[in-house]
Amino acid sequence: MQVFYDSHSFSGYIKTQKEQHKTIGFAPTMGALHAGHISLYKEARQENDIVISSVFVNPTQFNNPEDLEKYPRTVEDDVKKLEDSNLVDALYIPRVEDIYPNGMDRKHYDFGGIENEMEGAARPGHFDGVGTVVEELFVQVQPNNAYFGEKDFQQLKIIEKLVEVLDLKIKIHGVKIHREENGLAMSSRNMRLSEIEKETSALIYKTLKKVNEWFKVISVPEIKTRVEEIFKRKDMELEYFLIADEETLKEVDFFSEDRNFRAFIVVNVGNVRLIDNLHLE
Repeated sequence: MQVFYDSHSFSGYIKTQKEQHKTIGFAPTMGALHAGHISLYKEARQENDIVISSVFVNPTQFNNPEDLEKYPRTVEDDVKKLEDSNLVDALYIPRVEDIYPNGMDRKHYDFGGIENEMEGAARPGHFDGVGTVVEELFVQVQPNNAYFGEKDFQQLKIIEKLVEVLDLKIKIHGVKIHREENGLAMSSRNMRLSEIEKETSALIYKTLKKVNEWFKVISVPEIKTRVEEIFKRKDMELEYFLIADEETLKEVDFFSEDRNFRAFIVVNVGNVRLIDNLHLE
């Protein structure tokens, strides 16, 4: 696996791959890699000649400076995990000036309204930051296929919309959530949890599975009430729970046979914000 630390050397590598007409699969990350990230590269390996990873903690998608400062940075460990996986051909670790050569400003995008739902409402400007960094990485990497985890389902839909808005010839692939043994969705933030908090956090996925059982049996308002009751605890704080249309991401309060629905939840455990979701059968 080759590792590139600046855009100049990386662009030479990409130019060579394109001259050889090789297909490129790409999954960008913010590092602190875990098995969930590796699952993206497993899928990419099956469908592309070259698989590329990137590690860049993007400042413009953080609303909370403290959250940006605390975000885990484990580059040496990340490199080793990717090398050990034997799935990735090149790792790009750009500098801030490689991504933001004209200063750290985020672009503004119109994603058709989905940017204002859920995480967009909770974190204003977040998806403009996501769009800005992903657009720049797409320009530099020039992938044929790009892979994103369904844990950040709203982000996945944003990226799909970004490709549509910019008319990019990139196929976006959503990859199923990778979970710990206890059901907790794998996330780089999990390393900030204590062992007790990790076990406690298993309640999040257990609740989502309960929601799937209740789906179409009881009303959405009643489901929300039950979820709120479950999280009336001192050690966990429910930030929000809702059921939304998978396409529009708008919250619903009734079901329809001709649409697909997904449950979304955000829970704060200590000072760690955990998100999860589940497609409702």
